[in-house]
Amino acid sequence: MGQPHDLSDSAFLKAVRGEPVPHIPVWFMRQAGRSLPEYLAVREGTNMLESCMNAELVTEITLQPVRRYGVDAAIFFSDIVLPLKAVGVDLDIKPGVGPVVARPVRTVADVEAIPDLTPDHVPFITEAVRTLTGELAGMNGGTPLIGFAGAPFTVASYLVEGGPSKEHAKTKALMFGAPDVWDALMRKIAGISAAFLEVQVAAGASAIQLFDSWAGALTPGDYERHVMPHSASVLERVGALGVPRIHFGVGTTNLLTLMGEAGADVVGVDWRTPLPTAIPMVGDRAVQGNLDPTLVFAPTDVMTARAAEIIEAGRAAKGHVFNLGHGVIPTTDPDQLARLTEFVQSYPLR
Repeated sequence: MGQPHDLSDSAFLKAVRGEPVPHIPVWFMRQAGRSLPEYLAVREGTNMLESCMNAELVTEITLQPVRRYGVDAAIFFSDIVLPLKAVGVDLDIKPGVGPVVARPVRTVADVEAIPDLTPDHVPFITEAVRTLTGELAGMNGGTPLIGFAGAPFTVASYLVEGGPSKEHAKTKALMFGAPDVWDALMRKIAGISAAFLEVQVAAGASAIQLFDSWAGALTPGDYERHVMPHSASVLERVGALGVPRIHFGVGTTNLLTLMGEAGADVVGVDWRTPLPTAIPMVGDRAVQGNLDPTLVFAPTDVMTARAAEIIEAGRAAKGHVFNLGHGVIPTTDPDQLARLTEFVQSYPLR
């Protein structure tokens, strides 16, 4: 089922391709959820992973911020560990904690016990994306949908640690001490992430974002040797489908060049790295970002002044998609994000 509306002229897709834009495009990581009262209402009584496996809920939650803000792209509502749950890994998302895995991965046998993902594991994803792309085609003159997946290192860290970790000590111990297990695990997750993205693109997603939230825990050398080849394999498989690829990590100032070279068309920049520093590092690629998410809590004129600085800096890039430098904080005032969206979209192009 193809897209009924030609989205190639959308500001978002023009920016990621490095073409002249009708206005500065903007969307927000974690725009679908947590801070929206309509999200909290529709999610009431349904846990996170159940929500992600209900096509009707996924559709509604993904559309909510597009309706409210008129952002230039929708991001598919899902979770980084959902594909693992879909193939049968025993895990849950505990409120206030995050993903918790019942039996952490330690051996090659543990890795081999994880099935590969097929479209049959995730029929609700196909259904949700098809419905969404139909709905989004008629919103704001046509709004693209960005597909979503976790990158191999970040997903591996949950599988190895058994839950969220600040130090990633067990993850790195496996990476350095049992390279055969590590390589098998990364290949397994890369295959699952790529297949998960392929399902979304086949159903109509216009672009994808690969989230490597915890890659900033690595040195450039360790990233290049132990992680980059696996992220590259995901991005290469999706690249064969002809959609733009965004690659984002947190605390990745020292990895931006490598994350671009892994196969990204757009490099997401977190708020810690000023765009004038980031843009020369990413080469001939567009950038996405990177307002500090806490600036939305500042007075509106302070927030918009900083947004203006980011837009001006973004002019030096091949293309620029305005975003926060990480996800929307749950206590964010939706009205302030609405003001930010309007400010960015109405900002003079030159």
